[in-house]
Amino acid sequence: MRATWAARAALVPVALTALLGYLGSTLWTAQMSVTASRTLPSDHFVGMAQYVRLFSNERWLLSLDNLLLYGVLFISACLLAGSVLAILVDREIAARGWLRQIFLYPYAMSFIATGAVWQWILNPTDGIQAVGRALGFSAFRFDWIVDPDRVLLTIVIATAWQASGFVMAILLAGLSGVDPDLWRAARIDGIPTWRVYTSIVLPQLGYAFATALVLLLTGVVKLYDAVVAMTQGGPGTASEVPTKFIMDHLYGRANLGLASAGAIVLLVTVLALLAPFLYARTRAAASIA
Repeated sequence: MRATWAARAALVPVALTALLGYLGSTLWTAQMSVTASRTLPSDHFVGMAQYVRLFSNERWLLSLDNLLLYGVLFISACLLAGSVLAILVDREIAARGWLRQIFLYPYAMSFIATGAVWQWILNPTDGIQAVGRALGFSAFRFDWIVDPDRVLLTIVIATAWQASGFVMAILLAGLSGVDPDLWRAARIDGIPTWRVYTSIVLPQLGYAFATALVLLLTGVVKLYDAVVAMTQGGPGTASEVPTKFIMDHLYGRANLGLASAGAIVLLVTVLALLAPFLYARTRAAASIA
């Protein structure tokens, strides 16, 4: 009994942090989103007016379009690159452990650091374009980061480079659970390795892919650091995303009510993305029990 109560007492700080820090701040943000709060909180209730104003704002709608396009490209790139890396590292090759660390290392870096490095690499004056021209290719151009039509691709490249190793780690965990007898049977039958992966192994990694997908989707909704470090939402508003819109209105334009409404919209989006995954996980646990 003493050990049980000691364990419960040790969890009290965590529980208080969750209740007061997370749940409390969420409820306070929801309250601010239905008020006319500007620089300081206000009790003047305006109902859904802030949400109507939010979805009437062209910059907000543009940020949602950008986030949708970024999400599709980013998730596709991460799942493809992560799958390829996982398959390569899963094979019995030399320096296998080192390769795992190398591919996973970018994920340990902050998005601010990643964005700053890639901003330099993609800078037309100092980066890849400058190197190409210095080598004698005077007509070479790689100025995507200042091109409104391609700037989102540069953010996809940088963030997918960072997150692909994380997807690789998730899929490697799934690959470790594949029955070795499948490989022995495939070798006896003379089935090519690529066919074993595409037809037998990868279809068994549904749960691993679902986990990676949910985490990547959550990361897409929270995209902020890389955009600020690389483009500041530019050129113009070409790489504007919802989180930057919220932060700009919260601190730059002193519009607490509108920023809170945007934050609640993102929170609902994240919960909507997590709900099917949590439901499926609960049902699976219940069926096992």
